Amino acid sequence: MDLFSFAFEEQQSGKIKPLAARLRPRTLDEVLGQSHILGPGKLLRRAIEADQVSSLIFYGPPGTGKTTIAKVIARTTKTHFAELNAVTAGVADIRAIVNEAKDRLVMNSQRTTLFVDEIHRFNKGQQDALLPYVEEGTIILIGATTENPFFEVNAALLSRSQIFQLNPLSEQELARVINRALTDREQGLGELEVELTSEATDHLVHYAEGDARRLLNALELAALTTPPGSDGRIVITLDVAVESIQRRAVRYDKSGDNHYDTISAFIKSIRGSDPDAALYWLARMIDAGEDPRFIARRLVIAASEDIGNADPQAVTVAVSCFQALELVGMPEGRIPLAQATTYLATAPKSNAAYNGINEALETIRTDGHKPVPLHLRDRAYKGAAKLGHGDGYLYPHDYPDGHIPQQYLPDGVEYAFYRPKPIGYEQQIRERQETRRSRHM
Repeated sequence: MDLFSFAFEEQQSGKIKPLAARLRPRTLDEVLGQSHILGPGKLLRRAIEADQVSSLIFYGPPGTGKTTIAKVIARTTKTHFAELNAVTAGVADIRAIVNEAKDRLVMNSQRTTLFVDEIHRFNKGQQDALLPYVEEGTIILIGATTENPFFEVNAALLSRSQIFQLNPLSEQELARVINRALTDREQGLGELEVELTSEATDHLVHYAEGDARRLLNALELAALTTPPGSDGRIVITLDVAVESIQRRAVRYDKSGDNHYDTISAFIKSIRGSDPDAALYWLARMIDAGEDPRFIARRLVIAASEDIGNADPQAVTVAVSCFQALELVGMPEGRIPLAQATTYLATAPKSNAAYNGINEALETIRTDGHKPVPLHLRDRAYKGAAKLGHGDGYLYPHDYPDGHIPQQYLPDGVEYAFYRPKPIGYEQQIRERQETRRSRHM
């Protein structure tokens, strides 16, 4: 559709459209978030304002503005906007749009912006079908994907596109979205005189998790299903917000101290090898409505920080717990959370790896970046061998036990960052290290 029909459709649809669609930004200045790519002076903004946009791929989670920015680009550059969803579109749809784009370019000298949502769903053949038209400039392709494009989009298409990563909106930006929705009398909810309690606002903003669409859908549902009071105002309370976004309110004190104190007690119980206390604090957090992914992330950290190589399997259990939680959700997710919690609490403990990386970082910050020893440098690239790179390197697999002492640290660095403890599997690491040292003393 061209700019005129696009505007006409928006006007005719009026408030039949969902709130999120009605409040979709129409100019660059109305776009909230993504200042790292759309802020003043940024490459993408300069390209849009100069009408020099090449093919793009937007990569980021839902509700961050991928479709919105594509439409703003088309409107700003006065190009014809065409749209496909890779889930339902095929090669025939691509060719139809391309043929129209060619006619439009010849007859009206107007270029076409083709927005392909979920471009990672296109197979290789469908992606290849876009290549010649992208390369010759018949269409300006804007692809949107929630998946890493370097894995999901073929290399040929990637090489012809600029990739921009979009970030979840901050809670401050989401609060501005709510304010606009409540005050806009033409496209928003301004005519309904909707008010949110501070607790309801905080809950919606927090559990929207950076997704503006999800936030506006929940807000609209809350406003349209809450009867007005005697004064005509619609007041959205915390209970209504909880129902609308379908996430329980966290029953912690308002200052957040209880939140941090409880997770601290949980981690310290694991570190202290008390599975009963760890389960108690886990249950407290689950009952309070804490985000289970937050708990799972802390388990992954604890597995490396407090257990480390005393039980190398601990981090595998914690990561598997996180993946299981994503797979089954709650309330069943409490079971893998409990399994990981008790495994970590009863595992042998060592913070040697945690201490080691902290000491290594501190050494580098103090002493600076020292040159890589000549014998450890890569000699594969052109001219490296002539410079002596790799000379004198001893290949460990040519020696008994796959080990031969040689210098691995830079000159002047003689620190023992990793000091295995005589605990769990780390005892075996410690003994192996000591045996190797004694053989070559």
